[in-house]
Amino acid sequence: MKLLAAIVTASLSIAAAHAQNGSPPPASADEPMAMPAGARLVWSDEFDKPGAPDPKRWRYDTSRNKLGWYNNELQYYAANRRENVRVEGGNLVIEARKERLDTLPDFGGQDYSSGKLVTEGLANWRYGFIEVRAKLACGKGVWPAIWMLGSDGSMGWPGMGEIDVMEHVGWDEGGVHGSAHTKAYNHVIGTQKTAITRVPDACTAFHNYQLDWNEDRMLIGVDGHAYMRFDNDHKGNHDTWPFASPQYLILNVAVGGWGGQQGIDPAAFPSRMDVDYVRVWQKR
Repeated sequence: MKLLAAIVTASLSIAAAHAQNGSPPPASADEPMAMPAGARLVWSDEFDKPGAPDPKRWRYDTSRNKLGWYNNELQYYAANRRENVRVEGGNLVIEARKERLDTLPDFGGQDYSSGKLVTEGLANWRYGFIEVRAKLACGKGVWPAIWMLGSDGSMGWPGMGEIDVMEHVGWDEGGVHGSAHTKAYNHVIGTQKTAITRVPDACTAFHNYQLDWNEDRMLIGVDGHAYMRFDNDHKGNHDTWPFASPQYLILNVAVGGWGGQQGIDPAAFPSRMDVDYVRVWQKR
C-alpha cells in the first residue's frame, strides 16, 4: 500500500504495466525461497481464540478516517467492530462492506467500511522470514494487502521504506504483487522495485505469502517460490536501502484506489481476507 496523496491520480503500477505488455517487471525473480537455517520463531499469531484480535499483538489504524485515506481509497477503517474485523474458525477475518457508518464520530463520508490492523508500537523486526497464510479478498474495487513500514516515521514516506509482501487488486483476479519502496525507488517517480506473479486460486484457497529479508537482499514469494528480488547495493545510502532499520506489519483490505481503477462492483461486497496465521522467524 502506498502512503502519499500524490498517487491519487497515479496510473497503473509499473508491475501491472509490465504484465500487460509481456515484459518482466524490474525486480522479477524466479528462485526457491525457504526459512533460513538456524532461524527461530520470534513472533506469531495463530488466531485460535475467537472474538477480537489480540490487543497485545495488534492495534487498529483509524487515523485518517475523518480526513480520508491516501491513494483515493474510499473505505472507513473501523475499530472494535466485528462486522469488519474478527477472529472466527481459527482465522482472522478482515471484511470490507458497502455501508455508511455515519453515526460514528470520526466518519469521513465513506460509502464502505473495512479494517486495518498494525503491529506498530507493539512489535517490529529488523530482518527475518515472515509468512502470512491467507485467502484473499476479491472483487472489482477491492484491494487487500500484507505490507510493512519503517518504524521510524521521521523520514516520511517513502524515506522510511515500505515492503509490500502481497497486494492484490480485484480487477486483476489472481495477480499478486510484491514491491519495495524507498526514496530512490518508488512508484511516484517510476522507479519502484516490483514484480507480479499469478496465483489463480488466490480468492478461494489459502497460500503462504512470504518475505525473506536480510542485510544483503529481500525476496518476496508465494508458497516457497520467490518472484521478486531486491538487492542491497551496500553503499550505505538510506535513500536506496532504508531496510537496515526495523519495520512493523500491516494487514488491511482497502476499497478503491489502485483496486478501483476499473470501477467498483457493488456485488463484490462483502469481501473478506481470511488469515490463518502470521509467523516471524529470525536467526539466532
